[in-house]
Amino acid sequence: MKRYVLGSETIKGCAEIVLYAEDGVQWQVEEEASDKLICKAFKAEDIFKNIYSGNYVRPVIPEGYKYVAGAWNEGFTIEREADGSQFVWVPVGSLPANGTLDGINFIEKFGRRNFQRQMFSDAKFHEHMTPALAAQMESVKNYGGFYVSAFNISMGNDGKIHAVKGAMPMTNISCEAAKQLAETFETGKTLKSHLLYGAEYDSILEWLIASKAHNRREITSDSSRLGNFANSENQLEKTGSNENWKMNNIYDLAGNVNEWTMEQFGKASCDRIVRGGGYCHSGTAFPVAYRGGERKNSFYPYTGFRVALEIK
Repeated sequence: MKRYVLGSETIKGCAEIVLYAEDGVQWQVEEEASDKLICKAFKAEDIFKNIYSGNYVRPVIPEGYKYVAGAWNEGFTIEREADGSQFVWVPVGSLPANGTLDGINFIEKFGRRNFQRQMFSDAKFHEHMTPALAAQMESVKNYGGFYVSAFNISMGNDGKIHAVKGAMPMTNISCEAAKQLAETFETGKTLKSHLLYGAEYDSILEWLIASKAHNRREITSDSSRLGNFANSENQLEKTGSNENWKMNNIYDLAGNVNEWTMEQFGKASCDRIVRGGGYCHSGTAFPVAYRGGERKNSFYPYTGFRVALEIK
């Protein structure tokens, strides 16, 4: 049997440690290294095999919603019976484990992806771990995925937000205002709503690539044909106005409006990250995977938002 020792000399410069050991390999962890050890398993895939529910292939349908279209791996869509708002299932359990929340260890299925060689760190792009995000991570693992609005959020005549086809997306809204509105969509004991986290946005993109709905270049480098980018009229379009701008039943992820997320630029910063590009942007300079920091209280005519659901 092979035997290795993990001690002070082998952990210099390490913030956290993950051990993967094949059968027949034994690790001895000395005291000075044990407090940095965050995960120990025999094989990398074993870490995730029993954590993420296999029910991602049988998406749960929350009370008050009905199934309308799609299979689990190509855009399983549900509709809220009260107002017709639609949401699409993102099967996180089917994804490769190469996401991150801490910027160091790419070991999560539900996490931010380094699509454009970004530096994830406290000083750069940072996903602040809050009780709400921790609760969503637990939900994603319990059910194997999460729901994201099929459309950018719009304001209905009833003064409430909706995720429906054929409406003008809400724009000229700050991140703070978008966050507050997103949290009003579902407020029950078994279902809550929130503004997208960076981990959710990137998990969506990874799913689009993994499901072969689009290739990595279309997501990361040139999204021109996937959405409303720098059109001749240079104007905002209604949600879902073009079937060619649909990705696994998620409309207008490319162009039309870029989207506020809860991800921060810098751990203590008041900047928030917007993703993608808008109707006045280039699909090459601002592809779907684009990340950029904006002041959380600023607002723009080409910036909107989506809502995700947390299932209790």
